[in-house]
Amino acid sequence: MSKPVVVIAEELSPATVDALGPDFDIRQVDGTDRSALLIALAEASAILVRSATRIDAEAIAAAPRLKVIARAGVGLDNVDVKAATAAGVMVVNAPTSNIISAAELTVGHILSLARHIPAAHASLVQEQWKRSAYTGTELYEKTVGIIGLGRIGALVASRLQAFGTGIIAYDPYITAARAQQLGVHPVSLDELLERSDVMTIHMPKTPETTGMISTAQFALMKPTAFIVNVARGGLIDEDALYTALANKTISGAGLDVFVSEPPTGSPLLGLPNVVVTPHLGASTDEAQEKAGVSVAKSVRLALAGELVPDAVNVAGGVIDPYVRPGIPLVEKLGQLFSGLARGPVTTIDVEVRGELADYDVSVLKLAALKGVFTNIVSESVSYVNAPLLAEQRGIAVRLITTPESPEYRNVVTVRGALADGAQISVSGTLTGPKQLEKLVGVNGYDIEVPIATSHIIMEYTDRPGIVAIYGREFGEAGVNIAGMQIARRATSVGASALSVLTVDSPVPSEVLERVRVAIEASLFVEIDITEQ
Repeated sequence: MSKPVVVIAEELSPATVDALGPDFDIRQVDGTDRSALLIALAEASAILVRSATRIDAEAIAAAPRLKVIARAGVGLDNVDVKAATAAGVMVVNAPTSNIISAAELTVGHILSLARHIPAAHASLVQEQWKRSAYTGTELYEKTVGIIGLGRIGALVASRLQAFGTGIIAYDPYITAARAQQLGVHPVSLDELLERSDVMTIHMPKTPETTGMISTAQFALMKPTAFIVNVARGGLIDEDALYTALANKTISGAGLDVFVSEPPTGSPLLGLPNVVVTPHLGASTDEAQEKAGVSVAKSVRLALAGELVPDAVNVAGGVIDPYVRPGIPLVEKLGQLFSGLARGPVTTIDVEVRGELADYDVSVLKLAALKGVFTNIVSESVSYVNAPLLAEQRGIAVRLITTPESPEYRNVVTVRGALADGAQISVSGTLTGPKQLEKLVGVNGYDIEVPIATSHIIMEYTDRPGIVAIYGREFGEAGVNIAGMQIARRATSVGASALSVLTVDSPVPSEVLERVRVAIEASLFVEIDITEQ
């Protein structure tokens, strides 16, 4: 079999390729060459990019085999996550790869502003000795305001405390206990602006945070204050910043990010009280290597059909080893459920009983939905778009956990209601040292059948001769019955019964129809399990 194609669209570290390993056909392409990119995507199972390659809806549509888009970095401005989700494509990034580099660059900008390092350097290399012109200010006993106490903001706080600064912070989602742990005093945004000698911003770019520092905010700041942004371009209103700097409303600014990059023609570049760098937050050897290796590992997991902790469009996370073996079982239960459904489904409950209830089993809900839709929709189904497919069809989905499991150590049930009010359910468990997948319940009947590639499930009124009927028909058709089990809700003849057969090959439709009519089955389905 040919290896899955992994396209690397930008320069990544050699360690990234090493982390991918020998299991893939790795191809290099210039991601900024649009036509070459689209051609390369035609056979790609995965693509690795940095910030220059644009993976939009057009690119995703050109990649019918694509399973994962990996951004070797943090920001996802160049990836259409919504289009990827709709196509069932996982998007992963490396959210912690550059946090130390970004925090250190922040401190570098602060020191550059406080001590005029770039301007003094430029002057001296022109053989000008202007010591008095570049008199700076100490950070000691100054107040630093941090907007956003996420991973980078927290690292900045810890580093600046070594300078003997007082740290205040604004973060609407930080708890008082967490702020105390970081040695930071939480305040309102207005108070932070009024008190800070140095202000640094570490927020994500959202509609709410875009332009959050503008004219009104600069008016609250000290005329001696500095502001630094190495987070995202657009958090600071650049027109308002230019006015504040030009009018000496504030003393200086350090910028690594801009609304438009590169910021060609920006008036900010001509101001003497601005220190600028060309988006260098993640530009260290260490950060680039960590980002590449991180997403390479995520690509391996994604192409192996597993959930990825750093996937940004999958409601999953780290999967406990105790939970992981249940994923393929529950996917198969989802397929059995959809095979039993004879009409539109309105609700699906995924019930987890037993010791598993003590773990995070949210992945099992995703697995069930993936199984449900695998053979009933035309588009590719993955952990990514399975919840979206349910939402689009108006299906209410719940995850239910309970520690009580009287018969099995763990059992998972997928049950649901149809539009006509009918209820269906399938239950499964893993048994023995080899964790054998077994079907242990169908629509309230107790059974125990190893899950195989092909099953026939039939419900009928129990009476003598039923087994002989389908045994003869299948035998004459050359279909071998590899296993079977019959269950009844009552012990008397004439009660409703359920037979679950395991067959070694598909049964011709005309044979199935003859058997259904002959045994007067109220339920009769053949379900083929697709290996994920």
